[in-house]
Amino acid sequence: MSDKNIIIIAPHPDDEIIGCFEVISNYKTLILYDASTTAFRREEAMKVKEKFDVVAQMFLNTVPPQWLTMKDTVLFFPDPVYETHPLHRQWGYAGEMMARSGQNVVFYNTIMNAPYIHESALSDNKKEALDELYPSQKNMWKWDHRYFLFEGYNSWKFNLSEVLG
Repeated sequence: MSDKNIIIIAPHPDDEIIGCFEVISNYKTLILYDASTTAFRREEAMKVKEKFDVVAQMFLNTVPPQWLTMKDTVLFFPDPVYETHPLHRQWGYAGEMMARSGQNVVFYNTIMNAPYIHESALSDNKKEALDELYPSQKNMWKWDHRYFLFEGYNSWKFNLSEVLG
């Protein structure tokens, strides 16, 4: 599929499905969750690798430096602008700093309030995966369908030469 190393930064278990379902459904990924994740939510998260092509899952406070030196790495971070949860914004800010230092960063959104989202063609599969893997969170998308109906990605350019080539 892709010769790139794809790393999804998911502050909470279920963010990797809500924000990056198209990615996790089609590519081999590594997933980094925030270290403060509870034991119960960690157990739920570990089921993700049974359903998708996930190479590894880790619970850390930072992105390991060796991941940043891997050739052809793409890092998916929560959007630091449109996300409202403090932990998402914290990780998003880390992603922004990495993007500003030249890392290949793509931002995603879990609350679907960003202008770059689109209707997902995989929404039925996304809802099924959320229900199966994260039953403790089911009430979140039971009444608010945006969590499985939409998805979107955004990259930033930081200088004119990147924009104009």
